Amino acid sequence: GASAGPRRPEPAAARPIMNAPSDIAGIRAAFRTDLAAAASEPDLQAVRDRYLGRKRGAVAALMRQMADAPPEARPALGKGANLLKKEIEAALAERRRTLGEARPADGVDVTLPGRAAPLGRRHPLTLIREQIEAIFEAWGFEILQGPQVEDDYHNFEALNMPPDHPARDMQDTFYLDGSMPGAGAPATLLRTHTSGMQIRYMERHPPPVRIIGPGLVYRRDTPDLTHSPMFMQVEGLLVDEGVTMADLKGTLVRFLRAFFDPGARVMFRPSFFPYTEPSAEVFISCVFCADGDGCAVCKQTGWLEILGCGMVHPAVFEAVGCDPERYTGWAFGLGIDRAALLKHRVEDIRLFYDNDLRLLEQFPH
Repeated sequence: GASAGPRRPEPAAARPIMNAPSDIAGIRAAFRTDLAAAASEPDLQAVRDRYLGRKRGAVAALMRQMADAPPEARPALGKGANLLKKEIEAALAERRRTLGEARPADGVDVTLPGRAAPLGRRHPLTLIREQIEAIFEAWGFEILQGPQVEDDYHNFEALNMPPDHPARDMQDTFYLDGSMPGAGAPATLLRTHTSGMQIRYMERHPPPVRIIGPGLVYRRDTPDLTHSPMFMQVEGLLVDEGVTMADLKGTLVRFLRAFFDPGARVMFRPSFFPYTEPSAEVFISCVFCADGDGCAVCKQTGWLEILGCGMVHPAVFEAVGCDPERYTGWAFGLGIDRAALLKHRVEDIRLFYDNDLRLLEQFPH
C-alpha cells in the first residue's frame, strides 16, 4: 500500500526509558539524572509522567514484563518494581517541596539584585537656604531661628515703623484674632519679614553682632509669577564699632559672586527703607541674557534687582538699648525664593510650592 509518511516522534514524557524494562538499576540511574535536571514544576511533571505514567511510564512497562518473566523470577521482579515505584514517588515529593521553597513569592525573583529604596530630596528652596547659610557661616555669622507668629512691636515699631508709618502699606499684613495696631491690645501677626529676629537678638546680646536669620514670611500678595503670600527670606545684620557702608558693599559683592557667579557685576542704587539710613537696592547683571544685552526678564536693562540693604537706622539702635553714637551696623534682606528663581532659571515662583516631582527631581539630593 501507499506509504504513511514519516511518523511523528513521541513526546519525551511518553518514551520508554529502557530497552530492557527489567533493568531496575538502569531505570533508577536514569530517573536520578532526569530529576536533578528538573528546575520547575512543568519539568517535574514531565519526569513523573516518564517514569510513573500508567500507559508509557518506565515502571508500568516494568510491571508488564512480569507476565513474560519466568515464574520463579516474578516475585523478585515485582518486589523490585514496587520498591522502585515508592522510591520514585518519594523522590518526586521531596523535589517538589524544595522547588516550592525556592519559588519566588508573588512572582518576585529573589535571585535578582535588590531594588534601591526611593529616597526623598531636600526642597530646592531648602538647598538655596543651605548654600546661603554655608557662605555666611564660613565668615563667622551666627544662624538664627525665630517665631513666625510675631507681635507688632518687634515686627514694626522697633524697626522704626509706628502704626501710621506709610511703609506698613508695603507689607500688607496677616493680623491674627482680628487684632490691629491701635486697638488697645497688642497686635499679633504673621511676620512680614525676618527682621524681628534681629531686634530680639540685639535686645539680649550687646555688640559685636554678626547674624543671619532665614525663615518663612507672610504677606497679603496675590500669587503670580513672582509673588506668593508665603515665601522664604533671609536677613543679615552686622553691628560693631567703626562699621561703614564700604563694609556692607564689600560683603554683599563677595556674597553675590560666591552665590551666583564669580564674574557677576553688582550695582547699588539709592533707595528707602525705614530701618536703614542710607539705604540701597542691589542689582546683579542679568543671568538670563548674555553680557547684559537685555531680555524680557530684565526688561531690556541688563540688571536684576536681588536685595535691599543699608546702614542700621539710629532709631533701631535706640529701641534695643544700643548706643548709636558708639556703634554702627549694616543690614540686608534677600528673598530666597527670588534667589532660587534666578539661580535655577525658573520662571514661576508657584512651581516651588506645587510639589510637582517633575521639577523637584531635577535638583540634587
